[in-house]
Amino acid sequence: MAGRNRTLVTEFLLIAFTEHPQWGLPLFLLFLSFYFVTLLGNAGMIILIHKDHQLHTPMYFFLGHLSFVDMCYSSVIVPQLLAVLLDHGTAISQARCAAQFFLFTFFASIDCYFLAIMAYDRYVAVCQPLLYVTIMTEKARWGSVAGAYIAGFSSAFVRTVTAFTLSFCGNNEIDFIFCDLPPLLKLTCGESFTQEVVIIVFAIFVMPACIVVILVSYLFIIVAIMQIRSAGGRAKTFSTCASHLMAVSLFFGTLIFMYLRDNSGQSSEGDRVVSVLYTVVTPMLNPFIYSLRNKEVKAAVRKALSRSEAPGRP
Repeated sequence: MAGRNRTLVTEFLLIAFTEHPQWGLPLFLLFLSFYFVTLLGNAGMIILIHKDHQLHTPMYFFLGHLSFVDMCYSSVIVPQLLAVLLDHGTAISQARCAAQFFLFTFFASIDCYFLAIMAYDRYVAVCQPLLYVTIMTEKARWGSVAGAYIAGFSSAFVRTVTAFTLSFCGNNEIDFIFCDLPPLLKLTCGESFTQEVVIIVFAIFVMPACIVVILVSYLFIIVAIMQIRSAGGRAKTFSTCASHLMAVSLFFGTLIFMYLRDNSGQSSEGDRVVSVLYTVVTPMLNPFIYSLRNKEVKAAVRKALSRSEAPGRP
């Protein structure tokens, strides 16, 4: 890179949304409220699943873990974003940037794996109902959770080590809401071909792999539903999958837009808006998606509310 300032960068400056100072406080209050709703909604879902014995099923077991991951996932990004908005830009050391990137990749990967596992759970429930109890055993459930965490850690570790073996020089401004690989690659000195390959490998072993599992699972589910003779039976069976489909569409749709496309010539403003959707909005909406579209969760919520209104009742 001839003519480029070769001064090595030891810290970065996050400047997302700072070109509009008048938006700082409104966006701060908006994202702060989103963050509180995310924590309350997902924590409430976890408590509800733990307390209500009718929700002690494999599907809600995975949903409880998904809610926990969503809380962690959002907590990695939103507090830093709030600091950027409040201070109109904030400096972050290379070590903190690497830590944030690792944690984001870790929890985002686990989120992908859990959504795929939940799709397989729905496939077994709809297509092999007589074998559901024997397939989705407690051992199988905990094994799936452990596998998701191990795979997520492996992916995050490899990507982080690869990305931060690069040298960064010249401009240290990251016009994004957190330390992510695409904006970091723009600040590198020299070639970054290896890191570009890592992005592709990550995409292959996380996003497309999970998407294939989800698509194949729902293909079999749709075939099974179409074989049900009554319209009411088809609607009832499909309703058990509707919440999961909505969550999958929202999460993977934004991730695909960000990571499975050519980033050249794309606007930073558009990228920031999309990143807000999958880091801030999706974790907030998931508890509501599963609550509003799910009879068991709504019944558990009503039961919990009735208990709180009548504390003297046995």
